[in-house]
Amino acid sequence: QVQLVESGGGLVQAGGSLRLSCAASGRTISRLTMAWFRQAPGKGREFVAAEAWGGVSLYADSVKGRFTVSRDNAKNTVYLQMNSLKFEDAAVYYCGARSTVGVLSRLSEYDYWGQGTQVTVSS
Repeated sequence: QVQLVESGGGLVQAGGSLRLSCAASGRTISRLTMAWFRQAPGKGREFVAAEAWGGVSLYADSVKGRFTVSRDNAKNTVYLQMNSLKFEDAAVYYCGARSTVGVLSRLSEYDYWGQGTQVTVSS
């Protein structure tokens, strides 16, 4: 079992930055594929970014060039650095984990989820 706890969400002005953290316990993330998804009100959970345990990363087109996923294996933590935030980035952000590589953006392939952290973007 893997437990995931997200933090770092909050209120930020458009154009600003936030860094989300996802602390894992129960297993080392060095052999896990880690991902970030988000869900805005009235919408489904959508893929944001992922990094396979082998180092391959993938980003949604909507965040490419603005968001960066990284991990610190020593801290067993994954991060999502979000820059140049837009109104449409506002959502609850969820951290997901799985032991396989597969299709990084496929929601159904993730076995473990955190409780989510809210990101609000203001004018």
